[in-house]
Amino acid sequence: MEKPRGSVQFDGPNVDVLVDLGHPLLNRVVDGFIKVGGIGAMNAASQDAYKLVLQEEANKSSFENMVQDMGKQSLQWGLVAGVYSGMTYGMQEARGVHDWKNALVGGALAGAALSLTESNPRHDRVVQAAITGGAIATAAEFLRNLNH
Repeated sequence: MEKPRGSVQFDGPNVDVLVDLGHPLLNRVVDGFIKVGGIGAMNAASQDAYKLVLQEEANKSSFENMVQDMGKQSLQWGLVAGVYSGMTYGMQEARGVHDWKNALVGGALAGAALSLTESNPRHDRVVQAAITGGAIATAAEFLRNLNH
């Protein structure tokens, strides 16, 4: 079995992180988790920084809450990206086709996974999140293919 490898490339404003775990499916899941998880952390940081500016007072507790929120959102966003990219890749490999159906299933599972990260996930919310995730992913796939 190959040893996992990693590399980071800086090309102007772009940063490309590559992790090679020896299998394309694992590589896509980890790549999506790292890249989108980082965006989730930045989203939480910007939202919490805005809240701090509005409060006009920052203390140790507010910064601790900000770091906790960054961690939580980075894990949630990373989870969604990992599930989505892994599922769409797996569906494409199994079916031999890249189409909206792969996006539908990947989006539904990603939506359900995100809903399950809530402190008290309820069955109806998980189903609603799965439907919404599938719909958004399918719409994005249709939009991506408009010019083709």
